[in-house]
Amino acid sequence: MELILKYFPNLTEDQIDKFKKLESLYQDWNLKINVVSRKDIDELYLRHVLHSLGIAKIIEFEAGTKVLDVGTGGGFPGIPLAILFTESNFNLVDSIAKKLMVVDKVVDGLGLTNVKTTHCRVEDINDNYDFIVSRAVAAMPTFVHWVKGKITKKQNNTLKNGILYLKGGDLAEELQNYKKAVVYNLSDYFIEDFFDTKKVVHLPLKYKK
Repeated sequence: MELILKYFPNLTEDQIDKFKKLESLYQDWNLKINVVSRKDIDELYLRHVLHSLGIAKIIEFEAGTKVLDVGTGGGFPGIPLAILFTESNFNLVDSIAKKLMVVDKVVDGLGLTNVKTTHCRVEDINDNYDFIVSRAVAAMPTFVHWVKGKITKKQNNTLKNGILYLKGGDLAEELQNYKKAVVYNLSDYFIEDFFDTKKVVHLPLKYKK
């Protein structure tokens, strides 16, 4: 928890309380349904919470921003972002129902009112969003195909609407056809070794006509 306060020192008491509750909620539910690896559960704040909040170093979502978290798994990056951006709305999508059951329990345990979950493939989502976030569920060309036509036209944020993707390693080949993609190195924001190769990719997308 000290890690979160180190990089986000201006949290409200309510946000601090919710971030503190994350550990016990995930430890409890992870014993029943394994959504976070045994290794990672001991480093939840580094490997999952702070990693998810890397997106918040790139953008501060404005009130009313609609965010779709694709392949949310155990609720990352959606849940940490929803705690931070209380006036934005998050839809956490996954095709595996048991993972979303854990997400629902965590959301209920935290009392988050700006999060909903949807059990389906992202291709079956019919709504439009300002941003689509995810943690490396597929190569960028595949991901772009999945979310095509799901970006809204109206701009409400400093960054153009599109994808915010948490990825690692060398992305040159994967992004070679996306000239507008901007890569942010998380090592510029977080000093821990874990972030040495971690990045946020912002890819502005054309809206649905």
